[in-house]
This record gives sequence, C-alpha cells and structure tokens, in this order.
Amino acid sequence: MNTHFKSGSPASLDAISLEVLHNGLRSIADEMYIALMKSAYSTNIKERHDHSTCIMDLHGRAVVQAQLTQAVHLYSMNGNVAAILARYQAEDLQPGDIFISNDPYAANGSHLPDVNFAMPVIIDGRAIGFVCNIAHHADIGGMAPGSMSSAMTEIYHEGLRIPLVRLFRAGEVNNDLLDMILLNVRLPRERRGDFFAQVAACRLGHRRMEELAQRYPCDTLEAAFDEIIGRTERRMRAAIADIPSGVYRFEDVMDDDGQGNQDIPIRVAVEIKGDRLRFDFAGSAPQVQGNINCPLNATQSSLAYVIKSLLDPTIANNHGVISCIEVKTEPGTLVDPSFPAAVAYRAHTCQRIVDVVLGALAIALPDRVPAASNGSNTTAVFSGIDPRTGTEYLYLETYGGGGGGRPNKDGKDGVQQHIANTANLPVEAIETEYPLRVEEYCLAVDSGGAGKFRGGLALKRVIRPVGHTCLFTGAGERFRNPPWGLNGGLPGLVGGFSIIHNDGTTRDLPNKPHPLQISMDERLVIRSPGSGGYGSPSERSLSALAVDFVSGKYSTQYIAEQYGVAPQALWEAYDPNAADYGE
Repeated sequence: MNTHFKSGSPASLDAISLEVLHNGLRSIADEMYIALMKSAYSTNIKERHDHSTCIMDLHGRAVVQAQLTQAVHLYSMNGNVAAILARYQAEDLQPGDIFISNDPYAANGSHLPDVNFAMPVIIDGRAIGFVCNIAHHADIGGMAPGSMSSAMTEIYHEGLRIPLVRLFRAGEVNNDLLDMILLNVRLPRERRGDFFAQVAACRLGHRRMEELAQRYPCDTLEAAFDEIIGRTERRMRAAIADIPSGVYRFEDVMDDDGQGNQDIPIRVAVEIKGDRLRFDFAGSAPQVQGNINCPLNATQSSLAYVIKSLLDPTIANNHGVISCIEVKTEPGTLVDPSFPAAVAYRAHTCQRIVDVVLGALAIALPDRVPAASNGSNTTAVFSGIDPRTGTEYLYLETYGGGGGGRPNKDGKDGVQQHIANTANLPVEAIETEYPLRVEEYCLAVDSGGAGKFRGGLALKRVIRPVGHTCLFTGAGERFRNPPWGLNGGLPGLVGGFSIIHNDGTTRDLPNKPHPLQISMDERLVIRSPGSGGYGSPSERSLSALAVDFVSGKYSTQYIAEQYGVAPQALWEAYDPNAADYGE
C-alpha cells in the first residue's frame, strides 16, 4: 500500500444504499466496456471482445469489474495501477492524466499485446481511485505479425515494450510518445483507433464517476469501496471454510513450447486450512525457451478465477477474491518466469493452471468440479496484403472448444472456457474485412469424451486465402495430451492444425507452427480440442445417446466403440419430443 494515498474518514452506509451504490459502480464499468467495444477499430475488440474494464481504489484494489471482463486481465490491470502508486504521489496526478503500459517485467503487465490504460478519478481536486481498461491489440510490433509466434524466444522478440508512461497529461496527448508507439507496430491506423477507444472508455468512466460523486461524498465512496471489497472477502472465506481441510495435489503437462521441449509439467498443492487457501507450485517446470511462460500476475488471475467460479460464482469479482489467495512460486519457473523470458502465449499456460487446480480440488469437491475442458486458447493469425485494396491486413482469433462434462450435465459444445471470455469472429466479419474464405465452420464430430455426461465438442474451421498467398502462424495446446475425464469419464479428442492441398492430400502441422505461407490453392484446417467426459460411459442413458446420434455430433462407429450400442437401438430409443439431455 502506498502511504501517499489516504482514504477519507469512514462514512456509514445502510445496506440498501450500499447496494444501490455498488450497482451504480458496476453500471459504470459495464458502460466503459461497451463504449470500448463499440468504438474500437479492430475485429479483435469490436467483434471478439478481447478487452476488460474496472474501477480501482487508491490502494490499487479492484472494486468492480465489467460483467464480461476477461478473467486473465484482472491482475494485469491491478499491476498497472500498482506501478502508478509506486512512482507518483497524489499531488503528481492531474485531471485528464492517462497512463499506459504493457510490459510484464517493467510494469506488471501480462503480455505485450495487452495494453493497460488507467485514468485517476479526481473529484474537486481529490483523487479517489482509477478507471481502468485493458485491450488486446492485434499487433504490437515484434518479429511476427500478431506479435505472437512460437519462434519468439525472448521478450524483445514479442513487440514494443511500454513501461508505465503518461500518454495524456492534464488532458493533452503526448504526440511524440504516440508517434513513437505507432511507428513500431503494424497497422498503425488500426492501433491508433483502438488506443483512442481506450481513451474514450477512460474519459466516459471519469464522467460517470463525477456524476456519482454529486450524489455521494468522496468519503462515502471510499467507505463503500472498502465495504464492497470486504463483503466479497467475507463470503469467499466462508466458502473456503466449507471445503474439507487438507492438502490436495494434482499435476498436468503442457504439450510443448514450440522449441522442442515436450510434456512440460505444472504441479500444484492446494492447502485448505479453515478459511485459508494456499497454492504451492513447487515442482513445476523451469521457465522454457518458448513463449508459454506465464507471468506471476497471469498465474494469480487464473487462481482468482477458478476459486470464484468453483466456490461462489455469484459474488462480485473484486480484490476480495484476491485477498483470500496465498500463492507460492519459484522465480524462474513456468508459472513465474524471470526476465527476459518470452510470454506471448501465456494464456495457454493459464488454462493448464486452471486444469491442475480443478484436478486437485476434484477430490474435495466431487459434486462441483467438471472434467477437463479444451484447455487451449487455440490461436490463428493470418496476415498479408489484401488484393482488393493493396493494403496490409492482419486477422487474429482464438478459438473455443469443448467444455468438460459436469457432475450433472453434459459439457457445452464449442465454447470459450475458463480464463478466456472472448466471442467467436462471425464468418461474415471475416469474409468482409479480410481476403479469406471460410469454407467450413462446424462442431468436430466425436471430439467430446464419452461418459455418463459427455464432454463438449470442439470447433473446426477451414480457411482459404483469396487471390493471394498469406502468412499463417498459430499455437495450440491439448494437441498432444488430451483433456482428461473425471470419475470414469474418458478423455476428449486432441486438436490440430493441417493444410489441405488442391490434390486432396493433407499435411499435418506442428502444434505451434512457426510462420509459414499458405497459397490460394491451399486450405488451412483448424480443429480445437474437445473435452473430457464425466462418469462411466456405461451409465449414459440410451435416450441421451440417441440424441447424440441423431444430432450428428457422434458417429455410429464412435457410439458403438465407446458405449457398445448399435445404430438400430439408437433409432428405436430416439424421441424427437425429448429435451436435449445435456441442457
């Protein structure tokens, strides 16, 4: 805590007034989120919604977040404000200031494409907090389009490193700094548009906070911040106390780092003692040459996500969740790398961190923990010169996959899971904005693991460049090690990249291919991983299997092999008026 920033004297709030004020703050965060989405230039933000917003207090604690915020962004936004508080005193902040940063080592960032913006909220000359946002920029420079490639082996390869800097001072933009940033990124017009969308979201949030301050004095607002965070912490600690005390262990592996290292372990011991929760990652792999290293703040964000979603998903997402977590890591490891480790694909490792925590707690909470979901942020980046305009383009997307079978329901098909909360990019948007044709987009048949409750299905997309040769780079996880089942459920299908040539032959690509060219006579196939099933396949009802078969999600061969049921029995059991078993 920075002692330069003092809260005002406490002010009492009755429960109803506090709830009204809390909802007012959440409404501000949500409005900032929508404003950023609606005013952004890139499809990655305006269509896929890879951004987050929040309001923080003067101690750098998140008070409220937008409802659709990305879980992985929480600690990165915290880290940006922490860097401000470590450097500046209250009198150094002026109305209209906006700070930006992205670097994981110099400014507590997550990875370089995620650029943080923070604006101090100053009411009648008094700073009371910050309005913050973060957006994933489709490119931030570096050695490969999209600033994410498995060829990157140190942070310098990955793009422009931005320490904590003041982009706006008293409302005036520092054009020299902005020009320097835009000179070092691809598609500078698009980047400028996204930056100013973030600026607009900050300014909107500040205006709404000023309006709120007309109804509630600053002392009351600051007291409300404390109580909102305190309520979340009390509820979370009560939920932790309901878990049987003990130490729960699990381990899993990353497929590879794109540099030849395979089956890279992540180990966790989850210790529950009363209302205390401790995560110890002793025994996890040292940091690797490839860029799947996960900065500590992204590790912490993953842990905050998993305990909230598992223990009390309806509570407010704020610093009260973070307060309940104790994390032990070793610097220089996969989950807490040291400079200058590459971190661009850290989100894949975040997904595996979630998996190992869920695996550990499955013993303590068997009625809540699902089987492993797709466990990947399957990433594809296409770039080149648009033959229609002669200008450069860049299309980046991360794909969903199967959601793990649950203790009482089937897993969801074709969804983003866990720390990712982005939308898919519609085919219409892809084909309108980019010289690419989507020839197939579907659920991947037979990709969900068998079980009493089956795993959700993966996604498959087939893309062909139109009128040009494009550059492709990508990354996948659970392409080698399948997502596991629980309580007798079977693993789901692994994902993969491949190229189909015009003569019909197919060439499989590595899990994390280095940049390669794809001609207009070739098609790229992207298949994300499926997910694990829950419970023994022998316990699945015949009527549910009939729905699986008639829907086309599972083949007769798969059902016969995994469940031992013949096609004729499926037709006889099918009831067209029955509800889908998994919904």
